[in-house]
Amino acid sequence: MTQGGRQKSASGFCRVYMEELFSIALDGPVGAGKSSVADAVAERLHILHLDTWAMYRALGLACLEKGISPEKQEEVEALCHRLQFDVVHEQDGQHTLVDGVDVTGKIRTEAVSMAASKVATYPGVRREMVRIQQQLASQQSMLVDGRDIGTRVLPNATLKIFLTASDEVRAQRRYLQLKEKTPDVRYEDVLEDLRRRDEQDMHRETDPLRVAEDALTVDSSELNFQDTVQLIIDLVRQKHEASRK
Repeated sequence: MTQGGRQKSASGFCRVYMEELFSIALDGPVGAGKSSVADAVAERLHILHLDTWAMYRALGLACLEKGISPEKQEEVEALCHRLQFDVVHEQDGQHTLVDGVDVTGKIRTEAVSMAASKVATYPGVRREMVRIQQQLASQQSMLVDGRDIGTRVLPNATLKIFLTASDEVRAQRRYLQLKEKTPDVRYEDVLEDLRRRDEQDMHRETDPLRVAEDALTVDSSELNFQDTVQLIIDLVRQKHEASRK
């Protein structure tokens, strides 16, 4: 993984934190706003943000482009091991690469989202992705977000946070995002899809979505974006101060 020009001068506890290798695990269900919140928190802390779900999206996209059904486990797992996944951090954030090709602009469609949710249930896929993610996170301080970071990818993370919100709030936020690109999208359909994906994520056999025993839960149902970011920054600060006593 390479890093673009995101380094900035830090002060206070951020500078001290930068001198230590640390990791923040940020988990939560679909539509909780993990990626955007993680971007903002990482920017404030002057560290990198690894969006692990983008890697599953990239595999889902590869399946669709190569005509491989996401339902066919053996074919999906074989494809996963043939491809090379990498991330590059630039000024505008994380770019996801597959065999050296930047697919960042193609992985945010609903079709890719559904394919990603399916391929992410396969043990062979998860083992390979976790291996890559652990390798990336071992190289430098990083905020990693996904569905199984605190329980599987980074079980010894410095700080674990589970970011969530009510089904209705998450669906409304996602609906407003999708409506910009798909004006005829229906809130009811978004809510149904969200609940279906929650069910799939929480009940898959391999690395299901759950709150790590030592994670702190942040419910953003009644918080705006900036308040959510600030709350997580405060939790990082508290963790840092407690570790130095």
